[in-house]
Amino acid sequence: MRTDAFALRHIGPRENDLPEMLKAIGAADMDQLIYETIPNDIRLKAPLDLEPAMTEYEFLNHIRKLGTKNKVFSSYIGLGYHAAIVPAVIQRNIFENPGWYTAYTPYQAEIAQGRLEAILNYQTVVIELTGMEIANASLLDESTAAAEAMALLFDVRTRDQKKNNSNKFFVSEEILPQTLSVLQTRSTPIGIELVVGNHETFDFSSDFFGAMLQYPGKHGQIHDYAGFIAKAKQNEIKTAVAADILSLVKLVSPGEMGADVVVGTTQRFGIPLGYGGPHAAFFATKEEYKRSMPGRIIGVTQDANGNRALRMALQTREQHIKRDKATSNICTAQVLLAVMAGMYAVYHGPKGLKYIAEKVHASAVTTAEALNKLGVYQTNSAFFDTIMLKADAQKVKAIAERQEVNFYYPDLETVQIAFNETTSSENINKIIRIFAEATGKDAVEITELESHNSFGDHMERKSTFLQHDVFNSYHSESALMRYIKKLERKDLSLNHSMISLGSCTMKLNAAAEMLPLSMGIWNNIHPFAPLDQAEGYQIMLKKLEQQLNVVTGFAGTTLQPNSGAQGEYAGLMVIRAYHLSRGDDHRNVCLIPSSAHGTNPASAAMAGMTIVVTKTLENGNVDVEDLRAKAIEHKDNLSCLMVTYPSTHGVYESAIREITQIIHDNGGQVYMDGANMNAQVGLTNPATIGADVCHLNLHKTFAIPHGGGGPGVGPICVASHLVPFLPTNPVIPTGGNNPITAISAAPWGSALVCLISYGYICMLGAEGLTNATKYAILNANYIKTKLEEHYPILYTGECNRAAHEMILDCRSFKQNGIEVSDIAKRLMDYGFHAPTVSFPVAGTLMVEPTESEDLSELDRFCDAMISIRKEIEASNADDHNNVLKNAPHTLAMLTSDTWTMPYTREQAAFPLEYIAENKFWPSVRRVDDAFGDRNLICSCAPIEAYM
Repeated sequence: MRTDAFALRHIGPRENDLPEMLKAIGAADMDQLIYETIPNDIRLKAPLDLEPAMTEYEFLNHIRKLGTKNKVFSSYIGLGYHAAIVPAVIQRNIFENPGWYTAYTPYQAEIAQGRLEAILNYQTVVIELTGMEIANASLLDESTAAAEAMALLFDVRTRDQKKNNSNKFFVSEEILPQTLSVLQTRSTPIGIELVVGNHETFDFSSDFFGAMLQYPGKHGQIHDYAGFIAKAKQNEIKTAVAADILSLVKLVSPGEMGADVVVGTTQRFGIPLGYGGPHAAFFATKEEYKRSMPGRIIGVTQDANGNRALRMALQTREQHIKRDKATSNICTAQVLLAVMAGMYAVYHGPKGLKYIAEKVHASAVTTAEALNKLGVYQTNSAFFDTIMLKADAQKVKAIAERQEVNFYYPDLETVQIAFNETTSSENINKIIRIFAEATGKDAVEITELESHNSFGDHMERKSTFLQHDVFNSYHSESALMRYIKKLERKDLSLNHSMISLGSCTMKLNAAAEMLPLSMGIWNNIHPFAPLDQAEGYQIMLKKLEQQLNVVTGFAGTTLQPNSGAQGEYAGLMVIRAYHLSRGDDHRNVCLIPSSAHGTNPASAAMAGMTIVVTKTLENGNVDVEDLRAKAIEHKDNLSCLMVTYPSTHGVYESAIREITQIIHDNGGQVYMDGANMNAQVGLTNPATIGADVCHLNLHKTFAIPHGGGGPGVGPICVASHLVPFLPTNPVIPTGGNNPITAISAAPWGSALVCLISYGYICMLGAEGLTNATKYAILNANYIKTKLEEHYPILYTGECNRAAHEMILDCRSFKQNGIEVSDIAKRLMDYGFHAPTVSFPVAGTLMVEPTESEDLSELDRFCDAMISIRKEIEASNADDHNNVLKNAPHTLAMLTSDTWTMPYTREQAAFPLEYIAENKFWPSVRRVDDAFGDRNLICSCAPIEAYM
């Protein structure tokens, strides 16, 4: 056994398991299996052109050495990003803990109660600091959250505004530059006209439906927006405020001023800078807009015993349901980061947050006064953490960078300094010395901070916040560590058992890939730091782009989109820009097969496209003749086709090259959804099947952990003719030579977690990547063979093979009174997370084992599914008191003095022998979604308060 081969550790089945597995599926060898699974005409003819695989030891040495090329300066650039202290207890017990970072989105609430409570804490922090009524479980970054706010306000226009086509959206010139760029991207295709200007001279005409303000402004100035918001309200104009979360500890909240939506980032609540991400954005609004709110909301409900339970509320917002009617395609939150930010507030509590905010403000005030004495004058009349100074910017910059300090320089005569939680008296004195040298004067030493505020009594927050017990109980490390562990024990993650979610690719997130994220040389770089300070990042990101080009067969990549849905949108916007560059502004028809991911039509709608749905055949394949007819019908206006490959039904369609050729023959482009890329890498690729652009889910195929619902990364790879249109950033230019405006806030999106995918590719190499794909296909077909006697397999390829996933048809079990959701809940008693429920076909389970699961785990899962099948057979439609309908079974049920069930306690909790060795106990019984939606509570207040 080659102990230093990473592929040996990543891929689950052992070499001596292969004969047994191949025999079970009826293949002589792996080559035969692959030949019978993937159409030969799309197979790659040569291995991937990648460097030889590194060992884990070599990779970690490489990444440390590469990281030394980054220069970690003290950055006071601000612009929405600030150095923050990650409490060690949170770093060790959440950020570095697979019990938290390998969990999936909490669709199965009964085995996600810990994560759900942590997110509920986060929502409470956001609601109370913003002064709003409802908040969601996080969004991707501040800029995209602002774009979601604009879309919400557009969606909730009055009847008269819609009738009169009021489509103007005012944006304060104080807005962060990256946010303005994202607003420009999102507004144009859906017919919103942005008007940027001074909020003090805004005319409030009836052409406007909404306005966006920054609080404090991008240069640090604090404005009292109460008058503006009141006047806007009189004119039926709704207002969104992008707010700094830490400043709201000290300042009057936007909710108290009357805002309709408040957005921002919680990065400075204990999240590393990470060269731009991932960070959890927040989104808060009024309860009346809850049905238009993007993303996910965690709500309080009750379980089958009437006990308090949590779950995702109002799930119709999930875009696989809303499809082209969606106002947002954000199916991804930043849950791991939201959990960390929420725990930061739990750890510090309201008093601790006040101490931190007051220290930050005092640092700004003290420095401003000291510089004033040097003749360097501060121009903001009211500020929280950011001061604007009149000085020779070039001279100051030269001295500052010699001292390893970054300021922000808006123009040649202005220097901007944003203070943060890490700023010490020593840092302040260093800043003063820099300006003393620039002015040729003697520096004055600061020994203590000034305590008065700069913004006057009328702007100081008087309202209380975070009075709940959870924010006032866990201030010692022991207490917080135990609270985190208590929540972790309620959640089923990959560190307990396989999570066989079809289309979600829950593979191993190797420790060697994760370790660099904790290194200060990687996680403490500001996204707008000068490029020469991020040389290590630049080398790594460019190398990752090249690796993804090789894997996809394409010419260019952008890593900016920070979720799969963002990648879809970016791909469509690049196609749109390509057509516009050729004068084809009429090309706006997007063909989408009816089997497509729900994010596809949502993304197309957001990109301003007209959606035409094409039919799917009974065998699950695209109806080529219907597609051909519709492509010809719309050939004058055809923009693109969105297609998933292998199909959402888990099949490599042999007609794929014919399909893509039809689109090209009729003037369109082909967008390939990369959700199933784990079945392509090394064996075929999007370029070979005829696509022009694809997005990749790095949190699926390339090993970034799902983190309980985020972070994700969704880069797009494009053919050479689309490279010029890849997105840019207004602060640090990126992308092509004719780029679209920004897709996400940071130049390279969630750059920190790109280290994971870089490590994954470097350590697997060409052979390892290809073998990962082969073993994913092997594992899927092994499960298919084991289960097909017990569950009908809905779709297979021409040789009766599955791709890397398959659909189990559970619809016939209705005659036994059993729904697919009963199977999902019963699997919890067996220690497994359910496969994907009712997608892409209602009443089914979609199973994807990934290459990381070994034979014994595959067998355990199959044994559980076969055992459940026997339980289904023993059920009947008139009996609602059976082991499936009552699942999951909690420890409280099993240890109760009374047991009235018509089956034994052992049947309930230990239906198979292996379970007793490693029992996972769901912490609540089956949750009541309808009750929670009727009684929507999304914060930490006790349920009794609302009854």
